[in-house]
Amino acid sequence: MSTLEIDHLNKSYGSLRALRDMTFDVRAGEIFGFVGSNGAGKTTTMRIMLGVLAADSGQVRWNGVELDLEARRHVGYMPEERGLYPKMKVGEQLTYLARLHGMSPGEAAAATEYWTDRLGVGARRGDNVEKLSLGNQQRVQLAAALVHSPDILVLDEPFSGLDPVAVDVMSAVLRERADAGVPVIFSSHQLDLVERLCDRVGIVRAGQMEALGTIEELRTTDRPRWLLDVAADPAVVRAWADALPGVTASAVPERPGAVVVELDDAAGTEQRLLAGALELGAVREFAPVRPTLTDLFRHVVSAGDGEAPPPDDDPRSRRARAEVAA
Repeated sequence: MSTLEIDHLNKSYGSLRALRDMTFDVRAGEIFGFVGSNGAGKTTTMRIMLGVLAADSGQVRWNGVELDLEARRHVGYMPEERGLYPKMKVGEQLTYLARLHGMSPGEAAAATEYWTDRLGVGARRGDNVEKLSLGNQQRVQLAAALVHSPDILVLDEPFSGLDPVAVDVMSAVLRERADAGVPVIFSSHQLDLVERLCDRVGIVRAGQMEALGTIEELRTTDRPRWLLDVAADPAVVRAWADALPGVTASAVPERPGAVVVELDDAAGTEQRLLAGALELGAVREFAPVRPTLTDLFRHVVSAGDGEAPPPDDDPRSRRARAEVAA
């Protein structure tokens, strides 16, 4: 199975450590969400994949072989900063880019027509890029990444500035490409979208991977939590929950009679909890409480709040901070 491997990438700019043993993979047919705060190292990692930057150590491999210039011709890249020629017509620009990737004139023209129509900007092929709205420029930028039928898609904030309809169109296109066997990696700060669309997610902080897995895996905890809403005196419910062995309970202020309980032992405990609650009164709701991707992101990012910032006296560090802020 074709796999894009990022293996122990390290990158420093003077005293600033931009990447620290960055390691993960993106598999064929998979959409991988790459998330982290500004400056976490996402864009630096993507630029190393594309050969725009050189790593101090580590490798990027495709099908087990280090990604070289020829292999990068088959990568579709969408930068966060739009890389289009503003005074060039949309159709001419996409055809030109397709030709640079080795397509014949006829193939390039056909691909340009297909992707502009597919992304809803077919009527704007004769317009200069600078005349398009920001959302339509973003659609054309994605078309530029897709026009040469790449084997790998690397997209930096592809959903930035898009309205909900455009988000749906782009989401469908990424899923289609993944279903065709293309590994798709994209960064985004829209965590609800990442949670909905991605097969696996990697959360990065300070240049290294802190959490990696499917949404289901990331949301699974050693101490399960349950929401329990009982039709009984709230004080009685809370006193009962507080007295349970192996249970930590907290009130739900907006819902009298409801508590969130955290269990020490997952094996059968929730059934005993439910049985005890039924003795107090009718149970209106009994449901697992699981962290969202946003919750997980906040937890990972806040874990490093006490870290000292890099020194400011190195001009290379100052320049690098501007470069890796993404």
